[in-house]
Amino acid sequence: MKKYLEKSGKTEDEALAAALRELGLDRDDVSVEIIERAKSGFLGIGASPAVVRVEYEVPDEEEEVIAPVTPKVAEAVKAPAAPKAPAAPKAQAEPKAPAAPKYTEGVKAETESFLRGLLERMGVKAEIEITDRENGGLLVNLSGPGMGAVIGRRGETLDAIQHLTNYAVNRGSDKRCHISVDAESYRAKREESLVHLAEKMAAKVVKYKRSMALEPMNSYERHVIHTALQNFEGVSTSSTGTEPNRRVVVSYERPNKQEDTRPKSREWS
Repeated sequence: MKKYLEKSGKTEDEALAAALRELGLDRDDVSVEIIERAKSGFLGIGASPAVVRVEYEVPDEEEEVIAPVTPKVAEAVKAPAAPKAPAAPKAQAEPKAPAAPKYTEGVKAETESFLRGLLERMGVKAEIEITDRENGGLLVNLSGPGMGAVIGRRGETLDAIQHLTNYAVNRGSDKRCHISVDAESYRAKREESLVHLAEKMAAKVVKYKRSMALEPMNSYERHVIHTALQNFEGVSTSSTGTEPNRRVVVSYERPNKQEDTRPKSREWS
């Protein structure tokens, strides 16, 4: 079920940070719409705060998981992976010990267990490394030869895996832990390419003095574009459309020339 929260602040980032603190969520968990941009006014007169609207989901314990899951991931989660029976030791040979999980208790163990089962059903073998994030939560990095199938087109499969992991691990828990899932540092590389795209698009907007729209993106990628251009002179950004076709529009803004309010002298003829 989707819910909304509006917050204000001196800047868009401050308003967004206040909303995330109140909800106890991470930036990846929400979709943000800028209702009103901050205005500094002239000499403090006419200043107004920024207002943002945050859209977030509250999971219903009685409903099934609803997520933008790709066909391969959907097939993998139709039924829980059945544990394999231990193979009988061969005659005159020492039995091979099963691979022990890296994490044996807590949220890390639950995260590893779920991901191993999911990846196994997808037919993917991967190394799983789980570390603590500086701002709380966990960061999972997957590595191995089958990461192309894990990432999917523009990270769609990776986003679905992250959504399902958060739902499975946090379901029924009083304290929510945000789990970010990455594969071969794809998200960092994608963010770098998005910043380059944003700057290139902004340069075109300034050159041709007309607004331009980018391709549809998810909430996280739109946030990267907004952040990259928030201090870019001559342009402003906004989001338009509805999910999953919501996109960023980069608009041209004429430079504001401050009017000289001093009394003008008259020339007498």
